[in-house]
Amino acid sequence: MNSITTKVGIIGGGPSGLLLSQLLDKKGISSVVLERHTRDYVLGRIRAGVLEHGFAELMREAGCGTRMDAEGEVHEGFFIADGNARYHIDLAKYTGGDSVVVYGQTELTRDLYEARSERGGQVIHEALDVRPHDVKTANPYLTYRQGDETFRVNCDFIIGADGFHGVSRKAIPRDVLKEYEKLYPFGWLGVLSRTKPVSPELIYAKSARGFALCSLRSQVLSRYYIQVPLSDRPEDWSDEAFWDELKRRLPDDVARDLETGPSIEKSIAPLRSYVAEPMRYGNLFLAGDAAHIVPPTGAKGLNTAASDIHYLYRGMVDHYVNGDSTGLEQYSEKALARVWKAQRFSWWMTMLLHHFPDSDAYDQRLQDTDLEYLLSSDAALQTLAENYVGLPF
Repeated sequence: MNSITTKVGIIGGGPSGLLLSQLLDKKGISSVVLERHTRDYVLGRIRAGVLEHGFAELMREAGCGTRMDAEGEVHEGFFIADGNARYHIDLAKYTGGDSVVVYGQTELTRDLYEARSERGGQVIHEALDVRPHDVKTANPYLTYRQGDETFRVNCDFIIGADGFHGVSRKAIPRDVLKEYEKLYPFGWLGVLSRTKPVSPELIYAKSARGFALCSLRSQVLSRYYIQVPLSDRPEDWSDEAFWDELKRRLPDDVARDLETGPSIEKSIAPLRSYVAEPMRYGNLFLAGDAAHIVPPTGAKGLNTAASDIHYLYRGMVDHYVNGDSTGLEQYSEKALARVWKAQRFSWWMTMLLHHFPDSDAYDQRLQDTDLEYLLSSDAALQTLAENYVGLPF
């Protein structure tokens, strides 16, 4: 069996795994990233792209922020629409000047790939049947297969950044792992189109017909979503039907200005909340979707993964450079504390803005009152803003 020896073995070549590998490399800590798909496949995935203030800083620290700063859209606010009314949420005002950066996850991942290539990073694609072994010992290792050959990666630590359906979480015994899950009775139908965005900032729209979101990737690339039943399929929706329904859920002036066009990509994502505890088992550490999922309403999915990487990176540096393992020992506790705050915020935003098919008149009045209170209270707006731009690490 061919073997590789490194400090940190990372399962998953998405943005989380690549970012951690890049950050560690800049501190002289070696790693190997194992990704089951090709690089083109990873870069073909369409994902959200609203980066918290802290995530943007982490990209800069990794030496990967040049294109993000040049091409990303800095947003100091967003809109909430309720029927025909539209309200501006001034993030900078309520956070002392903080903002978010709208930059597509595909582009962010491309930047990370290029940075790893420039530094000679080991990112192994089409690594099949990846398995973590001996994670409770001081000498854990990974195995994977390419063709008929099996390889072994000897390491000090294993990072599971391989998503919800990956193998990492399954290495934690069922009597140790505790899981929390909430499923929502709808999904988001998303369309990517090569059209000018209808608004310079995101619009979160609440309507009697259901939720809608106007987002963007650039000044020539727009991303729009509408709430749909879980029974719907993308092929059930023609482009024309999508645009017509989106317009019905937006204020009249926004609908009037909406530029439509052929969809580049169309998909439906179910909404769910999920957390697995603990996020560390022996020398196996979970990060990102391997440990937690949020509904996309609060734009926290990629950002909570980044906060996990922040804690892992700092912990690894303290361990290897300063001989202090406190950060790694406290990783699960620290990461989960921030994860649950993001879960609360995402749940609250989802409950605030969506139409729930089983809600009664009482629930609807409470939802309306919650929004009315939010828009009338500086304290409530500050809470929304500080969560949206990202709580401190």
